[in-house]
Amino acid sequence: MLRRIGKLLDTTLNVLMAVALAFMCILVFGNVVLRYGFNSGITWSEEMSRFLFIWLSFFGAIGALKDNNHLGVDILLKKLPPRAKQVVFIISNAIILYVLYLLLDGSWKITLSSIGSRAPATGLPMAFIYGTGLVVSIGMGIVTLFHIYQALFRPEAIDELTRMKESEEEIIAVAHSEATELPQERKQDAVGGER
Repeated sequence: MLRRIGKLLDTTLNVLMAVALAFMCILVFGNVVLRYGFNSGITWSEEMSRFLFIWLSFFGAIGALKDNNHLGVDILLKKLPPRAKQVVFIISNAIILYVLYLLLDGSWKITLSSIGSRAPATGLPMAFIYGTGLVVSIGMGIVTLFHIYQALFRPEAIDELTRMKESEEEIIAVAHSEATELPQERKQDAVGGER
């Protein structure tokens, strides 16, 4: 049941990001074509694209947290025993929850105060923009609570939860070293087989 809900939320998040990105591309490309081809344009295109980019970034932040793709430093964490890893992970996620609470509180206040304000080109309420803080703080809060739950009740999951993604340079270096080692091993096997 929990996995099904997680998969549904993941799919919804991906669809929302894809729709926002597609709509941004259509607006920007259409505006360029209209400006250079027909000497006209969509007056609200740039503003709407900017708003969609903000929403896209925040949706991506929720997805990155869920998939453990945010940047992190794990030099100390790698050297800790599993129980200490669990304690450090729970403390760091409690701090994250507090920061998300501050974001939620601030976003709620600014969203309420900006309901009467409207964007100049689109006429959308500015609460549409400041509401992103509400969505991201609630979404990331749910993900963080789930991570804490896993750390407490599935101790074997702590290595998976604390695993940081490698940088692109490290991935390329590892792939390059594996590619250069493979031909040398084949040569050694061929020499060893001839004897």
